[in-house]
Amino acid sequence: MKIKRNTRIKRKALSVQLIGGLIIGVFTILALYPFLLLIAGSVTSEAEIYKHGFSLFPRELSFRAYETLLRSPQKIINAYGITILITCLGTALGLAVTSMTAYVLACKDFKYAEKFAFFFYFTTLFSGGLVAYYILLVRYLHFKNTIFVLFVPQCLSVFNILIMRNFIKSIPHELRESAKIDGANEFTIYLRLYLPLMGPSFACIGLFLALGYWNNWSAAMLYIDNDKLYPLQYLLYQMTSNVNFLANATAGSGVPMPEMPQQSIKLAMTVITIGPIILAYPFVQKYFVQGITVGSVKG
Repeated sequence: MKIKRNTRIKRKALSVQLIGGLIIGVFTILALYPFLLLIAGSVTSEAEIYKHGFSLFPRELSFRAYETLLRSPQKIINAYGITILITCLGTALGLAVTSMTAYVLACKDFKYAEKFAFFFYFTTLFSGGLVAYYILLVRYLHFKNTIFVLFVPQCLSVFNILIMRNFIKSIPHELRESAKIDGANEFTIYLRLYLPLMGPSFACIGLFLALGYWNNWSAAMLYIDNDKLYPLQYLLYQMTSNVNFLANATAGSGVPMPEMPQQSIKLAMTVITIGPIILAYPFVQKYFVQGITVGSVKG
């Protein structure tokens, strides 16, 4: 009887695993479908898109969108370098500033912790506005047309501080007390004790920061006039705007509209910009859920 019961249990477990694998496989295909459609649409001719719409299997291949975007490869390469630089510098600076701020706010013996936490939270409800922000960066900090304006102002986020503070609160406070008894100062405790334990929150916040820097184009539009400092997103935004302008300008001049890659160029631009983020995400996904879950519910 026990052997039959164990056999039934194993069969049920195997059935559950098969059903679970099938469900996960279906969701995986559904998740991959938009990316495959994106790639297929970027190599579809404009006439085909206007006639039949987007399809996984384009009837007429065309690389005109990529030819248009890569017409000046040196600009693309330079913009890629600027984007990678500001993403790396901004993420590193943001993690350092965010973690140190969150550590101070999480210290129970810091009597002004709650007041500072309220001060940070208050800035999410009210701000000085874009004009005051622009004057601060341009007139007082002299950040206009410098690479600093692309990553320094965005390195600190109250949302990230609150998540990381709650994560730090989940670490036993007794560790810090024992380190202080042994004579360690606050920076030593933060650097040697807390920092190694903050891996999941670092991966989570680091991904938030990296995505923000990688997709940011508004800072370049407002504060950068030198085209050598254009990040990738803003450069491609300009190129797309120029293509749309040319398409509209030539609409009544006898040039067929489908010959201008208005739709496919948007998809090609997404393919060019999204690659590094997709490659980086698998390395941090195992920490991502843990970091944001612990940081959201603990404390």
